Amino acid sequence: MAKAVMKSARKPAAKPASKAAAKPAAKAAAKPAAKTASKAAAGKTAAKAKARPAKKPALTISMLKPSVNNMTVRVFARAAGLDHAETDAWGHTRSPEYMARNPAHLTPMIEDKGLPRGVLWESCAIMQYLSNKHGLEKFYPKAPAKRAMIDSAMFYLIGTLYPYVARATYPALGFPQYAGEVGHSDAHPDRKSEAQKAAVAAIAEPLEVFHSFFRDGKPFIGGKTPSIADIRLAATLEFLAVIDYALPKWASEYMAAMEKKLGKAYAGPAGDVRGYIAHVRSQAKA
Repeated sequence: MAKAVMKSARKPAAKPASKAAAKPAAKAAAKPAAKTASKAAAGKTAAKAKARPAKKPALTISMLKPSVNNMTVRVFARAAGLDHAETDAWGHTRSPEYMARNPAHLTPMIEDKGLPRGVLWESCAIMQYLSNKHGLEKFYPKAPAKRAMIDSAMFYLIGTLYPYVARATYPALGFPQYAGEVGHSDAHPDRKSEAQKAAVAAIAEPLEVFHSFFRDGKPFIGGKTPSIADIRLAATLEFLAVIDYALPKWASEYMAAMEKKLGKAYAGPAGDVRGYIAHVRSQAKA
């Protein structure tokens, strides 16, 4: 009898029904409260996000869409993946505000805190600076010999090829020509036409120099991938479409390879230049 009583005494008493039911009830009550708190926290986070001002791009580019000089920097910034914003400077380059920052009133122009005067113009100088600043050796190698070839190609382009391209295409594009040249003077239209034809004829020689010397059997001046010199050259050649210039086969293939390699980074800015050329041609036919 004692054993039976002891066993009975050792068995734990049954849990009160009220406690057993209390736990699920407490959990059930806690869930809506947790959801409410979560929603409130999410609302605060969203409010903070809305309150924060939008992050200002690290780089600002003042540009003109129809220009191949401007196209150069626009392509480069995209291809390099640089955080930037573009400002259309059409009609504003002679404004007091613009001239105060850029007395040369040129585009493209970048604004960057690291620059001594805060701004920089000239497409090749801009690409060189940004490549150096961000370590973009893919576009502008550090090795002295390789870099020298890129520099030489760019300087040869802006010093020899581009002046010919400008004299050949600016009259058709409606761009003002440089002071002191026949196209800018009061010379008879026949003389201006002769000067333009001479410039068109002169383009072939520097083009062949790029083909045989700077590319030298490589896909690009930079080798297997485009360099900043390639971006400048391909952009320059875009203008020749306005005069129906018959590009040599290698040049047509080169431009197609540039667009394929750089994709949207090239196609977007190039589309603006091509659109302007199409507009000019349509106006001439009207």
